[in-house]
Amino acid sequence: MTLLRTPEERFQNLPGYNFPPHYIEIGGARVHYIDEGTGEQVLLLHGEPSWCYLYRKMIPPLVNAGYRTIAIDFIGFGRSDKFAEKEEYTYQMCVDTLWTFIQHLELHGITLFGQDWGGLIGLRVVAEHPELFSRVIAANTGLPTGEGRVTEAFLTWQRFSQTSPTFDIGRLIRGATVTEVPADVIAAYDAPFPDDTYKAGARIWPSLVPTSPDQPGAEENRKAWQVLRHWEKPFLTAFSDSDPVTKGGERIFQTAVPGAKNQSHVTITGAGHFLQEDKGEELATVVIDFISRTGGAEA
Repeated sequence: MTLLRTPEERFQNLPGYNFPPHYIEIGGARVHYIDEGTGEQVLLLHGEPSWCYLYRKMIPPLVNAGYRTIAIDFIGFGRSDKFAEKEEYTYQMCVDTLWTFIQHLELHGITLFGQDWGGLIGLRVVAEHPELFSRVIAANTGLPTGEGRVTEAFLTWQRFSQTSPTFDIGRLIRGATVTEVPADVIAAYDAPFPDDTYKAGARIWPSLVPTSPDQPGAEENRKAWQVLRHWEKPFLTAFSDSDPVTKGGERIFQTAVPGAKNQSHVTITGAGHFLQEDKGEELATVVIDFISRTGGAEA
């Protein structure tokens, strides 16, 4: 197992980002997180191939509204350490990392916001430890079991991630947004990856999504759905209108999760897959309003 650590100087003077870093060790790797504000806890989970920088527009409004706002960089991303070998990355490792992180910070009464892989990982932990969560917001994400239809857009992305000779993170983020992304912001998304040796996690994550019932993670996700189908705490979907990868995925949650019934689900217009980049401030308002409507922490 070879661990790589992105030099700290690559994270200096990033546009719109001035959050002090926090670190803990999980499984031999240094894991970075943002921890701002006080009050009820909001946990923001990024996906592929982004990092905490994706939440820079959401964190200040959430903190100003009186919430302790936490965002983790999963191993392989952001300021967290990165395994050089693709084989070190598994779906279960990601779930275990998040669970260890929550235990270390002694989080409870959590409002979870998960986008992309942030939902795939976060919803597993929600299902395994429901007592720690008060509500969930799912944004452009899912909990696949390898059954049912997979969008052609995702299959294309999955093939690209495994075969393309180039894998420019910043350009990938820009290509999955609707609004114009400035060059210095694209560079900020590239910052965690000095060269291709740091990109093993970013490369392998798409292939870890269960697209057949016998893939690793599929059975565990089926068990998680058994819990979510009885989840009565508030559950909100906030999908965007311009994401071909997860389009229509919100309906699965809205019909299957009891806590999603009669919620004021939202569609973020003018936003792509990375809706936090396109409409971060609007998303923060969605989170704040959702917490306000559904009362204080229950867990």
